Amino acid sequence: MNKQDCVLAIDQGTTSTRSIVFDRDAQELAAAREEFAQHYPKAGWVEHCPEDIWKDVVNTARTALEKSGAADRVAGIGITNQRETIVVWERATGKPIHRAIVWQDRRTANVCQKLRDEGAETLVRERTGLLIDPYFSATKLAWLLDNVPQARERAEKGELAFGTIDSFILWRLTGGKVHATDVTNASRTMLFDIHRQQWDEDLLRLFRVPAALLPEVKDSSCIYGETVPELFGRPIPIAGIAGDQQAAVVGQACFTPGMAKATYGTGCFLLLNTGDKPVTSRNRMLTTIAYRINGKTTYALEGSIFVAGAAIKWLRDGLHLITHASQTDDMATRVPDSHGVYMVPGFVGLGAPHWDPDARGLICGLTLDSSAAHIARAALESVAYQTLDLVTAMMQDGGGTTDSIRVDGGMSANDWYCQFLADMLQAKVERPRNVETTALGAGFLAGIATGVWDSEQTVASEWARGSLFEPKMENEQRRTMIAGWHQAVKRTLSTYTGN
Repeated sequence: MNKQDCVLAIDQGTTSTRSIVFDRDAQELAAAREEFAQHYPKAGWVEHCPEDIWKDVVNTARTALEKSGAADRVAGIGITNQRETIVVWERATGKPIHRAIVWQDRRTANVCQKLRDEGAETLVRERTGLLIDPYFSATKLAWLLDNVPQARERAEKGELAFGTIDSFILWRLTGGKVHATDVTNASRTMLFDIHRQQWDEDLLRLFRVPAALLPEVKDSSCIYGETVPELFGRPIPIAGIAGDQQAAVVGQACFTPGMAKATYGTGCFLLLNTGDKPVTSRNRMLTTIAYRINGKTTYALEGSIFVAGAAIKWLRDGLHLITHASQTDDMATRVPDSHGVYMVPGFVGLGAPHWDPDARGLICGLTLDSSAAHIARAALESVAYQTLDLVTAMMQDGGGTTDSIRVDGGMSANDWYCQFLADMLQAKVERPRNVETTALGAGFLAGIATGVWDSEQTVASEWARGSLFEPKMENEQRRTMIAGWHQAVKRTLSTYTGN
């Protein structure tokens, strides 16, 4: 048998599942991807079928292993996943009792408001670093226990298991032998004390969650268990797990305090490494765990933009202004500016720093001269403006000054967008040679645990910059554009009453 010097990364995202085999030089040997159905039972509700996800995990992993020609060289599997999305399944059969409730789902907005009105947010903030919001897992889990017949009773008896998507995949890969998650996913549930690094009894009482449901919490890089042999022809260690945004921190080699990365997928998530000390935000940023390796925890400040690439998808599928996302690059350069048009993509509320679940999308500044190109450009610009809001808040929180930011995800392939982002941030924007940083981060975590890479420093040496964008815009033009954005946001917020 050849030396085991490769890793398999399973990247289970919001709209698709990918599996990628990487070698020791962090080069992609083979990949496979499958999209799966989105379910919208009611307005604001978003669900996934866990069995669809599991099927795609197995199929893409097998395909990637076969195409790579290196299946016998794979030392371990890393899993990265859409965060906050929850599954509850039967311990006896592994069968889910309900569809997965997705991170975008807003069905518990009223419950969250009630908890805030009762003053619970201080406790949640102090223990978890999070705000009370439907985005996170706890209220979704409570809703499921209350609305699936006998679910709460069965949970209290220990018959059911809860997990984020990583935990469900791990359970299935190991044939039900391992019920675990890593600290990054646990830290997004509103049930985990990020300081004591354990499930919190006060929070379990607050959200009415039986402890018997919960997985064991482990390092992001460690041996969790082995796959059952019949899945891939031999047992393979599962050796790394991290939520998708934290995996991207590792994939972007943001191991030094002050380094930041922004991932542009369905949403945009900006994480700033704050080292071994959690920084409490005064500007409604989240304090979260970036990763834990060899028992050492690294923290981050995080800002979440709910709609980034989803705005481009809406231009395609909702308005039919484009047929492919890549067209936005050409459309943005077809016009000299946005012509005063702003889009605030509050389709599912606004995330940081506003955290307004009742905000709704807005396009303003339209005139008879406005065109599809102006709207497409405004959609791209909106993501950069939102990123600026996050960076500004993090700097005010004492996260340090960031003179560069590393970007990845679908929108990062758009050169015009990356240049506009650099202009708005007045900072360098670095795009890596390999933009599959989420999957690569999961692979790095698995590789560190299995000896493919010996440390974070070795991983950092594998990171390579592909493109650099530096700010060019005049300050006066920048200030005018940002002022217009802030006015548009005010009109979007649910508390806006007009002038």
